[in-house]
Amino acid sequence: MMSVNTHHAPRRGVRVVASGKCLPETRLTNHDLESCMETSHEWILKRTGITERRRARWDEGEKTSTLATNALRAAMQNANIAPDQLDLLLVATMTPDTPTPSVSCIVSRELGCGNIAAIDINAACSGFIYTMNLADAMARTGMYNTIGVIGADCITQFIDYSTYGRGAAILFGDAAAAIVLQASDDIELGMIAQRMHSEGEGSKHLFIPSQQIDFPDQEDYDERKLKKVQMNGQAVFKFAVSKFQEVIENTLNDAGLTADDVDHFICHQANSRILEAARERFGIPEEKLLVNIHKYGNTVAASAPLVFDELREAGRIQPGQRVMFLAFGAGLTWGSSLWQL
Repeated sequence: MMSVNTHHAPRRGVRVVASGKCLPETRLTNHDLESCMETSHEWILKRTGITERRRARWDEGEKTSTLATNALRAAMQNANIAPDQLDLLLVATMTPDTPTPSVSCIVSRELGCGNIAAIDINAACSGFIYTMNLADAMARTGMYNTIGVIGADCITQFIDYSTYGRGAAILFGDAAAAIVLQASDDIELGMIAQRMHSEGEGSKHLFIPSQQIDFPDQEDYDERKLKKVQMNGQAVFKFAVSKFQEVIENTLNDAGLTADDVDHFICHQANSRILEAARERFGIPEEKLLVNIHKYGNTVAASAPLVFDELREAGRIQPGQRVMFLAFGAGLTWGSSLWQL
């Protein structure tokens, strides 16, 4: 691709062209969890809003890269864009198949994207929002024209499906979803405002240890916890409720808008109670904040784009609308991405 002198690059907008998703076939219902741990459908539903989640079958070759590949393939088909038309591929994930190669490189190979830039970004559940912000900036410079952005995670491989790991087991599911972006001559299109934040001190509340030294408090070490999600549910819930509402307010202020000016709040699905608290705080009508956590659970980086794709499939995403992507997650991280479609 020809290099561009970004100092003289024209101002450009960024258009959301299409989206797509890929979900594992295997469903893990609350009743399934009742058979392997001390819990109940009613208990899970009341506390999280979740009734089932999807689980990738790694033993059958279903993993993060396969879900990501199929999600982007679907998005490109919906956009009528060929793989060789992409010139940048960004994948938000915290669960790569292996430390290397990256998921993005595998996706590029599988789809036949050629020698394009392919980058993985790990910001846990906030990853897709971070990635959308970066994609917008990279398109506006004039260096990239057509960008594939994917959120994909297979976190269930790190879940302990016993009463011992119940806190995380009831929450998480696997999925991938993708959006295709293109540079546009309409400078009004694209990101209006964004926020990206982290609080490393809070990392102790949500982590996956590989060895004893990874435990913030060595007294918490237990061999059964290795390579399994460790979560202080109460601390994460308190953080999420506070930061979720704070980042909405700050982003609206940055853009000079009110909640009424946003057509859809594309929210990370971690807990229905967190979403309801935000909806009530800003007076957001139910039709502006889609909740699909009951079907998929917390799908990490795939969560927000999965919501977007469901809205698009239902015909509810239309040109001229404003949508705000929102997420919070391990790190601790949180962020927003407000777009003009």
